[in-house]
Amino acid sequence: MNKHLQQLIEVANLDKEIDALEPKILEKRSKLDRMLKEKTLKEQEIENIQEQKEEINLKIRSTNTLIEDTGIRLEHIAKKHHEVKSERELKALNIEEELAREQLTKANQDIEVLEKELEAKDACILALQDECKNLDSEVMEEEKRIATEIEEIKKEQESLFVQKQKMYENLDQKLATFYEKIRKWAKNTSVVSVKKQACGGCFIRINDRVFAEIKQSNDIVTCPHCGRILYIES
Repeated sequence: MNKHLQQLIEVANLDKEIDALEPKILEKRSKLDRMLKEKTLKEQEIENIQEQKEEINLKIRSTNTLIEDTGIRLEHIAKKHHEVKSERELKALNIEEELAREQLTKANQDIEVLEKELEAKDACILALQDECKNLDSEVMEEEKRIATEIEEIKKEQESLFVQKQKMYENLDQKLATFYEKIRKWAKNTSVVSVKKQACGGCFIRINDRVFAEIKQSNDIVTCPHCGRILYIES
C-alpha cells in the first residue's frame, strides 16, 4: 500500500473517531435536554393559562358592567312605578322588571362561575411553578453530574483533532483537498475498503481493470460509480 493511501486511511479513521464522540456528548446531554424541554413546555403552559385568565377577567369586567347597567335600569323601573297610570302600563313595567332581575341573577351567577375558574387557574399556575422550581434543581444537579464527563469527551475530541492536523501537515495538500471534497458528501465513508470486489460505500461491483489498479496500490483509486477512495485491507 502506497504512503499517501496509508495516510488517507489514517486520517479517515481519525475523522470517524472524532465524529463518533459527538453522539456520546448528545447521549450524555439527553436527560438534561429532556428536563429543559419539559420545563419549557411547563412555562409555555403557564403563559397559556395567563392568557386564559386575561380572557376570564375581561368577561368578569364585561359582566360587572352589565350588572351596573341592570342596577341602573331597575332603579329607573322603580321610579316609573310611581308614574304608572294604567293596568296595562303596570303589567308591561312588571315584565320589564322581571326580565331585568333575571338578567341580574344570571350575571351574578356568571361572575361566581368565572371567579371559581380564576381560582382554579391560579392553583394550576402555582402547581406548575412549583414543578418548574423542582426541575430547575434537577437541571442544576444534572449539569454538574455530566459536566466532567462531557469535558473529558471534548478533550478527547481536541486530542484527536490535533493528531489529524499533524497528519495533514505531512499529507500532500492536493490530496488533502481532494479528500475533503469527497468527505463533504460521503462523510465517514470517504475512504472505504473493497469487499468481494465491490465498493464498501455504494456496494456496486468494480470491474477487473479498476480492481487490479487498487491491488497494485501505486495510485489513489476512486470508485468509478460513486467516487469514494478505495483500498484493499491487508
